Amino acid sequence: MRKKTLRDVDWRGKKALVRVDFNVPLDDAGHITDDARIRAALPTINFLLEQGAAVILMSHLGRPKGGPDPKYSMKVTADHLATLIRAPVRFVAALTGPEAEAAAQALRPGEVLVLENTRFDPRETKNDRSLSQELARLGDVYVNDAFGSAHRAHASTTGVAEFLPAVAGFLMEKELQYLGAALENPQRPFIAILGGAKVSDKIGVIEALLGKVDNILIGGGMANTFLAAEGYAMGKSLVETEALPIAQRLMEKGADIIHLPVDLRVAAEFAPDAENKIVSVQDVPPDWMALDIGPATIAHFANRLAGAKTVVWNGPMGVFEFPVFAQGTVAIAEMLAGLRNATTIIGGGDSAAAVRQAGVEDKMSHVSTGGGASLEFLEGQELPGVAALNDR
Repeated sequence: MRKKTLRDVDWRGKKALVRVDFNVPLDDAGHITDDARIRAALPTINFLLEQGAAVILMSHLGRPKGGPDPKYSMKVTADHLATLIRAPVRFVAALTGPEAEAAAQALRPGEVLVLENTRFDPRETKNDRSLSQELARLGDVYVNDAFGSAHRAHASTTGVAEFLPAVAGFLMEKELQYLGAALENPQRPFIAILGGAKVSDKIGVIEALLGKVDNILIGGGMANTFLAAEGYAMGKSLVETEALPIAQRLMEKGADIIHLPVDLRVAAEFAPDAENKIVSVQDVPPDWMALDIGPATIAHFANRLAGAKTVVWNGPMGVFEFPVFAQGTVAIAEMLAGLRNATTIIGGGDSAAAVRQAGVEDKMSHVSTGGGASLEFLEGQELPGVAALNDR
């Protein structure tokens, strides 16, 4: 770890301004449906409280359009956090300005303050210097524990680090250690499993991994584009026609290590109860669409995964929101759970949701909190939120 962390600071009597990733899913009634991201920040929050700091938390939530939207207020996360820790948790309906400054000033060691949604201020996503300065006035030391937002150069993720000492929280440190070790010094065989809808989202990752991994297993919607590039008729399946030349080039480059599905579960329509069947990749009916990998592919991928020592997985194998088309994704999750002496890294987003859904999250070495951030990290890009932290 080349960046300073929480352990490099004497926290007694200091105010820690902490960027967390509390961007949790909410139902229509505004209730939190999955609190994994809040729980992931608890080691950092509890450590700071134990060390005698006052803790000021900031995060975005949802995608408010151009200003405050009560539906995305951070109050819901503050109330939930209060049930998870043994410290007073206060909420202020402001991000900066007199109200936020007064609340931060009044905060005592061992107490927590949650600020309002960073994206209620349009200056946040522009990485506006004035907002960064206003945020910096609230604390003594800046802590970034929001790996899920580290690929964004926003005021609360990078700008504020110009005006305060800046260190990594425990979650950020853990993410960088697991992903960094996988790329820099993996135990072999090293296998990448890539899924999800689009090839275009993962071109950079595939290119970066080609020289590093022993095998790449491709499923999900993106496999359709690769199969189409190989000359298979994919019926009404999702195929990115503009990405076909790139898929073709990647297949030529990685002919020995890229593995595509050999059979698919296809459906007559995109619906949870659609008529469906298993076909080989040569036999996709003209009016049907591929929505999952089939059992022969699951077996083929299992053979490749047997004996793996490092596995990185990003993206589901099918439309796992529909149970009948979640079989490939669940099978992969269970395979990884059964690997002995292997480092298994789940690259956030839908893959993280999939291992939770399969009930095997606790059997993975590391479940990342950042889908987009982990993808950019795997591509070898420097993440702005990490670059902004102080070096050791």
